[in-house]
Amino acid sequence: MLFRDIIGQETIKQQLRLSVQEGRIPHAQLLTGISGIGKLQLALAYAQYVNCPHRTETDSCGTCPTCLQFEKLQHPDLHFAFPIVKTDAADTCDGFLEPWRNIILEKHYFDLDDWHAALGVETKQSMIYEKESGEILRKLSLKPYGNGYKVMIIWQPEKMNAASANKLLKILEEPAEKTLFILVSEHPEQLLSTIQSRVQTIRVPRLETETIAEALQQHHIDPAKALDIARIANGSYLAAVKKADETDINNQELHDFIELFRDAYTVGVLRDPQKKYESLKRLKQWSIAMADSKVGREKQKHFLQYAQQQVRENYIRNVGQPELNYQMEGEREFSAKFAPFIHNGNVEAIMNQLDLAERQIEQNGNAKIIFFDLCLQMIILIKRPKI
Repeated sequence: MLFRDIIGQETIKQQLRLSVQEGRIPHAQLLTGISGIGKLQLALAYAQYVNCPHRTETDSCGTCPTCLQFEKLQHPDLHFAFPIVKTDAADTCDGFLEPWRNIILEKHYFDLDDWHAALGVETKQSMIYEKESGEILRKLSLKPYGNGYKVMIIWQPEKMNAASANKLLKILEEPAEKTLFILVSEHPEQLLSTIQSRVQTIRVPRLETETIAEALQQHHIDPAKALDIARIANGSYLAAVKKADETDINNQELHDFIELFRDAYTVGVLRDPQKKYESLKRLKQWSIAMADSKVGREKQKHFLQYAQQQVRENYIRNVGQPELNYQMEGEREFSAKFAPFIHNGNVEAIMNQLDLAERQIEQNGNAKIIFFDLCLQMIILIKRPKI
């Protein structure tokens, strides 16, 4: 990975390059920040830069044998640890190196959900087990292949179980010579405080909206649409890519959102009994359709997250802060009429109910009951008066 291939993050790139050029490479660094901003990519480019014998002031040479091995993620001195789901065939990261290399080389930017999909699992119970710490110690005790650094990149170190984290701490306290640890974390607060105190923390910022929009345009996305997506992504290139790739899904979620609140409004506010009855029937059908096993819990949760986002956007629009409003064209069209019904008298309660439904789905609650109860709650909350 070359620095020039990474989207944005010029300040962090320069910080990393200078640490090498000035000969002050910390033995352990922690790159933190939200998902999809290039933390792992920075770690890979830094590892290659440290070991490239022909590096320039701005980047690795990209052509020497060392760089070519790093580009393929196959250099003998480059090691990885990451969350896995144990199988009968593999219980350490070495057994998952092929899908790991593939997802980096093919997707470049990815998150834990993408990694789970690559493994063919839907669980969130992946972790870095105690045995992995023993593997880390073994790999780093080996004689280096070249004259550079042995590099251990640990992705999502917050996924280490307690035993693994404590073993890693011992390694960090007594590192071997010319050994470089790079931890890549989205939730550093979940790490042991003793580990946090032994690493140099680099906070990787969110990407600029214009930077994301320019990157999207290189994938032949219309400039206006690219800018809309970039604003919604809130600094994450990965979120922008997923938004661009999920147009059909987003349209379906908008359709489901509109159906829920239009019928809730009809039942809760309008006086025509026939319309109330028909809307109540549609809400029941809506809840059954949302609870269908073919939809799946991940899509159900994603819709509830989307609904929370749209409630937030409608409230922001209602209070007159358009510069803080992040919506696509179809969402803006619906909000033009719907926003007045999301106000300070009900916005918090609506958000709480959507969040509660999401948590209940995650806890394997009965989806039919959860979604129909959500419908009933929206009927009550949509007619609350402003405060």
